[in-house]
Amino acid sequence: MTYPFDADLVEAAGNFGVFDLTDPARTRATLIAAGAQRPAPDTTGVEVTDLEIPGPDGEPPVPVRVYRPAGVPRELPAVLNIHGGGFVIGRIEVDDDTCLDIARRADVVVVSVGYRLAPEDPYPAGVEDCYAALRWLDAHAGDLRVDATRIAVHGISAGGGLAAAVALLARDRGGPVLAFQYLDLPELDDRRDTLSMARFTDTPGWNTPNAELSWRHYLGEAAGGDDVPVYAAPGRAKDLSGLPPAYVTALEYDPCRDEAVAYAENLFAAGVPVETHVFSGAYHLAYLLPTAKVSLRRAEERIVVLRSALHG
Repeated sequence: MTYPFDADLVEAAGNFGVFDLTDPARTRATLIAAGAQRPAPDTTGVEVTDLEIPGPDGEPPVPVRVYRPAGVPRELPAVLNIHGGGFVIGRIEVDDDTCLDIARRADVVVVSVGYRLAPEDPYPAGVEDCYAALRWLDAHAGDLRVDATRIAVHGISAGGGLAAAVALLARDRGGPVLAFQYLDLPELDDRRDTLSMARFTDTPGWNTPNAELSWRHYLGEAAGGDDVPVYAAPGRAKDLSGLPPAYVTALEYDPCRDEAVAYAENLFAAGVPVETHVFSGAYHLAYLLPTAKVSLRRAEERIVVLRSALHG
């Protein structure tokens, strides 16, 4: 590879072969085994509760993990978190550190969703699970001591695409009303026709071939065709009016970069307040390297943005 990556990210660039999406079940098993070797997350100052909530009509219950700042009796804003993994891998646990950090430093309740994964459960299973979690969060705001007027949706990678889709569903189905959407490195467009998608065919861990596999697992033969709904691929949406204010991030050497930037531009054009930040020198899976300077800046900016959006 000849990309001039940020110095903090160069050494780790060759370590992401585990994110092969050719065999999702095998990759999930490998990641679960690797995760079992890591120490348990530090939950100091945060109460963590695992629940199962009602799924979409006629579908299985949805697991959620609730993170609440300890010893805070008053109502707090809430963030619905949606993990990444190309629609096919990932679990609630992979976002523990992120959710704990958001709960602790942004002073919010975080509800993280364990949605169904493709290819076993393709679209619309995952996004409908996430929307069901939003409805549950809104309906149980009193029990959770959450201010229902200050709920945001947050997602990384495929989770960012699902977060955008949940915002569209909430608008088009008449609620719940979201106060904010935080779309972090979002995977948004199954057509994969951008310059960054054409260029970054061999970037570490997440690249154009993986993006193609991801969409094929999620959408099947419909991927890239004419009949994909905007709730599957929000980058296709032509009407973004009436959506909540947004913050959109992208990374310089990420095949998803240009679709994220285009979505931010389309939000601007629709009159939606939006900020966007393209972090230079980084590839998509840099977010898994929390001590890299670019990752520290992203994490700090996330807290600043969420606090500003939800606490004013």
